Amino acid sequence: SASVHDGLATRRADAGLLSLALMDARNRTLGWLAAFEGLHPGQALAGFNPPWWLAGQAGWFQEHWISRHVQRNRGAAADLSGPRLASIEPRADAWFSPRHSSTAQRWQQAAPQPDELLAYLASTLDTTLDLLDNAGTDDTALYFYRLALLQEDRLGETLAVLAQALDLAPERHAALTGRGLWTALPSRGRRDAISLHGQTVLLGSPAGGCVPDAEQWAHPVAVPAFEIDAQPVGWAEYTEFVDDGAYDDRRWWTDAGWAHLQASAKRAPRDVEQMAGGVLARRQGLLQRLPLAQPVLNVSAHEAAAWCCWAGRRLPSEAEWVAAAASASACGFAWGDVLEWVAGVAQPFPGGQAGPAALDALPAAGAQGMPWRVLRGASVWGSARLRHVQARRFAPADSDALFVGFRSCAQ
Repeated sequence: SASVHDGLATRRADAGLLSLALMDARNRTLGWLAAFEGLHPGQALAGFNPPWWLAGQAGWFQEHWISRHVQRNRGAAADLSGPRLASIEPRADAWFSPRHSSTAQRWQQAAPQPDELLAYLASTLDTTLDLLDNAGTDDTALYFYRLALLQEDRLGETLAVLAQALDLAPERHAALTGRGLWTALPSRGRRDAISLHGQTVLLGSPAGGCVPDAEQWAHPVAVPAFEIDAQPVGWAEYTEFVDDGAYDDRRWWTDAGWAHLQASAKRAPRDVEQMAGGVLARRQGLLQRLPLAQPVLNVSAHEAAAWCCWAGRRLPSEAEWVAAAASASACGFAWGDVLEWVAGVAQPFPGGQAGPAALDALPAAGAQGMPWRVLRGASVWGSARLRHVQARRFAPADSDALFVGFRSCAQ
């Protein structure tokens, strides 16, 4: 039988498998949420919305698009502003709806208590599972249930990002590790780059099952012959870049990258406190010496591009990354440890159209008018369901809080 952790199977899951996957996603959410016990519900971390608010979004999304939306059985054709039933929690829209005032503002005024949020999460999931039992079997009927699973898995990964920013007590760190949530990044010995012949690769996913907005729709792209790293760039390689004074050398940076560097005064990746004689970085509140064979983590697209320029290489295109991930595993292509920056700005695929929930809505521009960038791959701290060759996420180029690294291609 298909596994609740299988990224391909759960995109096409029937009601039975989907129920199990939704319960697993909620267990992960609650597991991460335990890291924030004692934190004021309105407190934000690392530039994100408060973790309690993020967790509550899982319940509100299910209510908003499933139990309250009378057009849920229309799937992607559901009217964004269609009629909705009342919430089981009269304050839910004031807490969570983006149509209300800013999150920070309303949570300073009336943040719910943790026990209220946990009760809301439990009630909304129970209702979702009850409705799922009689939802039907086709892709349209299951559309919002599958989307709710994707949304909660992504929220869980964001909670992991925020847990990284905490000073965790040893017993709480041990509890997260015991739940299988904290896992160590693999240390991989460097392998030779992989040469791949010219080919045509399909970018995006075909219709069928849950296809995130960012992956709509599959289309062929011609890819000339190229050489790509077998694994993401590691700390050993990145340390040489820092030791060479690259953070003070304008030559390696784009205009936007240099401007961001000057504004932020960064001299190393996020949370790294020392790189001379080894990499010391703060992880889960502890200062740790990182294995040099681990992939670089918490770098912006600007830093990734600068390293490539310094090394005489470049970031892979989306098509190159997908071609390698889809066909080169036998040659040593390893992915899934960290999300990875790729070249180019974020754009919808031909024929793609945002669904009513707009999970992958792409802003017209990011900070200072800069276009967003594309992330490929998956991280070890996200649900295995997020691991899919065609998975595609968007983020601002200066974002470095996420579990992101990069790999390079020959010029």
